[in-house]
Parts: sequence; structure tokens; C-alpha cells
Amino acid sequence: MIEICTETLASIRRRLAAGELSAEEVVRACLERIDTLEPTVHAFITRMDEQALAQARGMDAAGRGPDVPRTHPLWGVPVAIKDVLSSKGVRTTCGSRMLADYVPCFDAVAVEKLKDAGAIILGKLNMDEFAMGSSTENSAFGPTRNPWNLDKVPGGSSGGSAAAVAAHMAFGALGTDTGGSIRQPASFCGLVGLKPTYGRVSRYGLVAYASSLDQIGPMCRTVEDAAILLKVIAGHDARDSTSVDAPVPDYPAMLAERFDLSGLTVGLPGEYWGEGVDAEVVTACREAITAAERLGAKCVPVSLPHTAHAVAAYYIVAMAEASSNLARFDGIRYGFRDGQARELIEMYRSTRSQGFGEEVQRRIMLGTFALSSGYYDAYYKKAAQVRRLVQQDFLRAFDQCDVIGGPVAPTTAFGLGEKIDDPLTMYLTDIFTNPLNLAGLPGLSLPVGLAKDSGLPVGLQIIGPNFSEGLILQVAYIMERNLPVLSMPAGVEQNRS
Repeated sequence: MIEICTETLASIRRRLAAGELSAEEVVRACLERIDTLEPTVHAFITRMDEQALAQARGMDAAGRGPDVPRTHPLWGVPVAIKDVLSSKGVRTTCGSRMLADYVPCFDAVAVEKLKDAGAIILGKLNMDEFAMGSSTENSAFGPTRNPWNLDKVPGGSSGGSAAAVAAHMAFGALGTDTGGSIRQPASFCGLVGLKPTYGRVSRYGLVAYASSLDQIGPMCRTVEDAAILLKVIAGHDARDSTSVDAPVPDYPAMLAERFDLSGLTVGLPGEYWGEGVDAEVVTACREAITAAERLGAKCVPVSLPHTAHAVAAYYIVAMAEASSNLARFDGIRYGFRDGQARELIEMYRSTRSQGFGEEVQRRIMLGTFALSSGYYDAYYKKAAQVRRLVQQDFLRAFDQCDVIGGPVAPTTAFGLGEKIDDPLTMYLTDIFTNPLNLAGLPGLSLPVGLAKDSGLPVGLQIIGPNFSEGLILQVAYIMERNLPVLSMPAGVEQNRS
């Protein structure tokens, strides 16, 4: 069964469409893998074993018509989704005690599109509470471990999504990215993680953290797999006022349109390669850039001068929006409520102090302060101005290059508990990913090898202009075929033996 789980999403869907495997066989293989590894990795919050098996049996009984590959491009493929996306009839916790028993009556659009494409959803994946964190240690349901080294974090907030795919429990997963929460865990776990352009994928049904920053995207083991998933979930949605009405390219087909990187200019921002980046990360990323040059790319220096201010601006904007979005969790309308309180204000206070974890409370308080009378101009308004400057930095850089390359994170995966008590240090792990969310740009994390000392994966971030996901995927696809192939994570396999 493990042989089935090690296949890529692209290869397993071809075998399913050809009738070489049944949907039930593939689902059972994944469930057996989850049974074996989940007690150690802890990637899932809610498993959907019975629903997945029932769906697989029904699909096998209905058979595969000749149009299945076209009409249902994910027919029978097991995937999983981050527990911040609404799922009809299945609890959606956001990794929080506040929503521990919340069961939505509708699917998020991205989930709806997966189902329409024939995907089989295995369950809901662990995450930092309300997507607030960089290590998946802030979950009310306990931390997730990195499959490459079980003493390390998988990154966050989509750490459960990253761990599930890296450990071969699912062929792909959906994560969300507010400040790097797809790309950073993808880098830490040796995956391809794609944050689309803001507005490319509908946010309808995504429980909001920071509405002007959140975006849904795929996390997979290969670039082709990411292209397949993005093609399924992308597109305009009238229910989301921020969704952009623009044609969705055939991303998988685009991968074959470019054979090398001739004519491509890659910008290398000095701010992403300098002080504060671990030497082993720089080495792995430099080797990948050298490979791109051998493939015909031209590399030029560019500058993103406001990078140093992006983290501060990002956290002011994100926390202010979180303060507003999470005000709805008051114990009155839905979610956890302290039933022992005797007065309304006491009930509000005790419900929120018990229902939210420390990191969520910290961000709500800071966001409320930033928006309060007398401080708005000094904090939120200033952060909005810096956000505009960050956007302008990228626009100027793209006048000189087609894509921008640099490390996803300044380090490889750090130890469990290493930074949890130092929020400021934790926030700095997203220094190279935050700017893209402020600017609304697409970015992809491509695994480029293992750090020589730690043996942990390193990710190269490929950034493009708005709606250039096709170009980013092409570049990553060509590089992927000319870089070392990462083997199965050592941590979980050693644990099995």
C-alpha cells in the first residue's frame, strides 16, 4: 500500500482514470498510512474515513466514463484541507477551542470545487489557531511535527497541510497564506506551495484572519501537482467581492510550453540574501540559482528597500483586521460560550479569554490598540502607507526582471518549543514572505535540496507579477527537473522502523 501513497497526484489520477486502480484501493492506502503515522505526526484534527470510503465505493460503482479526465480531473484522488475552510456537515475548528464543535452548513468555494472535480477529502488538517502562527504550535488540539525530523516544527500556520502531504498521507492539500502560511511550511517540509495572486481563488467559506491578506492555495509534492490543483480551485466567484473576474489559464498544459529558461530574467533582491539568513539556506538557494543560469536564465540584482519595514507593517495590518474579524466570536451567535457567567460583559470576557489561545488574544489586543482613537494615524495609517511602498518596490523591480528569486525563510525548520515563548523572533521567520501578501503578489516555494548540516529541506521562493502563476509554475517546473529529488522524509520512516 505504501507504494500507492508515494506516487504523485498527477500519476495517481492517471492510473485512476485508466482503471489501473480503484478509488477505494487508493483511499484505503491513504487511510492505512494515516493510521500508522498520525499518532506521531498529528497532522489531522478531524478524519473523514467513513465518508471518504463511502464516496470511493460510490464512484467505483458508477464507473469511469471516457469524459472523466476532462469533467472530473481529480476523480478518486484523496486530498485533505486545512481546518480553516468550511466543510458542509463536518466540523471546522480553525484550530481553536472557540469553534471546537462548529459544523458549517455549506462548503467553502475551494472545497466545493475540489468535490466537483471528483476529489475525495480525507479530513481537516491541523493549524495554528485562526491561522495565527508560524509553527503550528498554537493549535488548541496540540502541535504537528515535521515528518523530516519529528523534533522540528512543520512551519505554520498550514503545518498540518504540509505534514500530511510530506508524510504521504494525502496526494495534495489546501492551505491558506496570510503572511507566508503556505510557502513557509512548504519550505520546511520539502514541498511545492503556491500562494496565488490575491483574488485569483475565492475566499468564500474561508474563516477570515486578515481579509485583505488571506489567500487559499495548493500544497503538493511536485510542481505539476500544484498546477493541477490550482486549475481546479481558481476562478471568479460572485459570492466573494474580492474575487477577480479574469480567465483561468490551463496551468498543467502551460508546463510543456517552455523547455528552458532562455530569455528569462531573474531578479535577486539583496535584502533577501544578506545578513540574518543561515549559511546553509543561502548555499542551497545559490546552487538552485546557478542551475537556473545553466538553463538559460539571466540573473540581475534588484532592490526591495522597504523589506525591513514589511514585517512591522504586516503585523499592524493583520492584527487590526483580526481584531475586527474575530469580534464576531462573542459567545452569543455561535461557538464556545461560558455558561457560568452571570452578566453580559462578564460572559463576553470569560468566553473570549477561555475560547481563544494566548497568541490570538495577543493579536486581538494589539490590533484593537492600533485602531483605537489617538493611535490610528500613528500605527494603522502608517502601516498602510508602508504597504503601498512595498507594492511600489515590487513594481519597480519587475521593470528589470520577469520573476524574483530568494529564500522562502531565513532558516530551515526550527525545534519544537524553540521560539514559542518569543513572539517577535517567531514573527521574523516570515520576513521574506510577508511582503508578497502586502502587495497581493503570487509566490511559490520550490524545494531545492537539503541543508548540508541539518539535513532539512530548503525552499526557494519564486515571485512574479500579478496573475503570473503560469509563468511561476513554468519556471519552477523546469528547475524542478534539474534539481536533486528529495527522498521520503527520514523522520517518519525511522519512527515506523
